[in-house]
Amino acid sequence: MRKLVWAINVSLDGFADHTVGIGVDDDLHGFFSDLLDDMDLVVFGRVTYQLMEAAWPNAHKDPNATKRTLEFAGKFNAIPKVVFSRTLDKAEWNNTRLVHEDMVNEVTRLKQRTGKNILLDGISVAQEFMRRGMIDEYWLVVHPIVAGKGKRLINDLNDSVILRLLDTKVFRSGTVVLHYENRGKEK
Repeated sequence: MRKLVWAINVSLDGFADHTVGIGVDDDLHGFFSDLLDDMDLVVFGRVTYQLMEAAWPNAHKDPNATKRTLEFAGKFNAIPKVVFSRTLDKAEWNNTRLVHEDMVNEVTRLKQRTGKNILLDGISVAQEFMRRGMIDEYWLVVHPIVAGKGKRLINDLNDSVILRLLDTKVFRSGTVVLHYENRGKEK
């Protein structure tokens, strides 16, 4: 069975909002590019989809884009994507399928297919899957910034989620990657 993997940038104080000063450098683009090698599908909610769709298809037009940034953009643009939304009428990004129905049933079905892992991108949809115990692995990319504001990484869980640390990685920037597996819920 495929794993549902959540990888996300977060500030030291738990905010995962691209507007609060979390920056991604070449090392992190390399990390996320390598992570994509183990995935064959990305799942988004509408908000994150629109953020990513506005940035990555045109990354090659940025004169300041580095080799690592373009490598990530190439993989991210090519990988199949599913966006869950009740409000979008269409999804025009390359290899994107729009789903209006029950995302939990859809992801359950996708996990049962053969293939590589499924990357979960975004906060709101990830919180729903976390509440249901469906996320198999977590990659928390903790940046050395106290943001003080933004969108919280995790809100309103009914039960604790028990994780087991699998690995850590520290980058020159001071960013720390924490890789966990889900061990279940605790009531």
